[in-house]
Amino acid sequence: MLPSCPFCHISLPSAELERHANNHFMEDELESDTELAIQIALAPPSPELMDETTNHRDLYAAHSERSPEQHDSNFNHNLPSSRKVKDHETSLLIGSQIKSTFYNVQGGLMALIRQCLELENGNTIAIVSGHVDHYQSNESEDIGWGCGWRNIQMLSSHLLVQRPDARDVMFGGSGFVPDILSLQRWLEIAWKRGFDTYGFDYFGQKIYGSKKWIGTTECATILRSFGLRARIVDFDSMTSKQPLNNGNHRCKLAGKQSHGPMDKFLQRTMNEDSQVGPSACDKHLPEKGCHHQGKNQGKIYGPQVLVDWVWKYFACGFDSRLDGSKSVLISEKTPLYLQHDGHSRTIVGIQMQKGKCASEHHYSLLVLDPAHRTAALERSLADNNGWQRLIKRGIHTLKKPQYQLCYVDPGIAHGVEMEQLKIIDSILVEL
Repeated sequence: MLPSCPFCHISLPSAELERHANNHFMEDELESDTELAIQIALAPPSPELMDETTNHRDLYAAHSERSPEQHDSNFNHNLPSSRKVKDHETSLLIGSQIKSTFYNVQGGLMALIRQCLELENGNTIAIVSGHVDHYQSNESEDIGWGCGWRNIQMLSSHLLVQRPDARDVMFGGSGFVPDILSLQRWLEIAWKRGFDTYGFDYFGQKIYGSKKWIGTTECATILRSFGLRARIVDFDSMTSKQPLNNGNHRCKLAGKQSHGPMDKFLQRTMNEDSQVGPSACDKHLPEKGCHHQGKNQGKIYGPQVLVDWVWKYFACGFDSRLDGSKSVLISEKTPLYLQHDGHSRTIVGIQMQKGKCASEHHYSLLVLDPAHRTAALERSLADNNGWQRLIKRGIHTLKKPQYQLCYVDPGIAHGVEMEQLKIIDSILVEL
């Protein structure tokens, strides 16, 4: 039988007992949170969790490299004064979340992509995001259901490296991308704080340890809970009247709620300019930097609308440099989480093959797919052999009637705006 603490009578191994007892004399409540994390880590996993997970048996089994005091300070600094109180569950997660493992490409996968794009022949120009790590689905962990979580990880890897302000607020300031179980806990905490209450109810107020599919809404919910301005754009051909079966993306509400193609509970507004969302391009930019189609050309329909939107999203801000001699440009825009019926991927850029006139330009989305093996991507890019079929997606591949994108605008929300972010809405673009 294990010895017990003389103060709280909790049974602990002898090696932990003295430190545990000393913690009763410490005034800082965060120390007790760390101790609680250790107790949970020492306890055997519950039968339910053992059945539903394989690699990591419990979220609390590992500890962050930074102190709980640092984590809690970083996470709470963006909250209103009334919320800067000890959140027991959040502090516990901050100190015990697990860093996700991934295949680390030496020099960075995006550097290899840029190199191969520059080596291509032809009159092309490509615009790509900066740093993005590829997170692949693992057969022993999330094959068949985890693509949504992997895309959140890819988007997070970009934000943590490219945006210091985001790094400070994401995941309690840990500075790393958490594993899927940890992300599931972050989503639950976001729900409990009032973000996406409809989704909270739809999932039965729990997702930790489950294999339920998630999508752009859950991505936006997690990021918005940190104060990040995550936005969703719906692309809908209006020909499909049935809910998009995306795992969780079914009809979550009935009645008078606004209907989106993938999330029926989303509050949507019609975008008058179907070529670009309201915050995807700065309004003060010259038209030349944001529009490659002539003003007098007719309205564009079908998947070309989505491709044009993506081009303008990445191209905004480059202005005259799009006509220069450089074939590859690095955008400050975040990657795009692309969702469609049955799967999701991350768009890390777009390439344009120039034609004689604007209407003859051809575009290829540049994507990272969680279903691909990172080692295979690295090998094909390093050898400059066969990488196009893994990375490029032309307009002819966009055959679904409905798509959804999630991206993150610059800046960190505070106060009233933070409260507004709790309602997950979207912009509707007709295909």
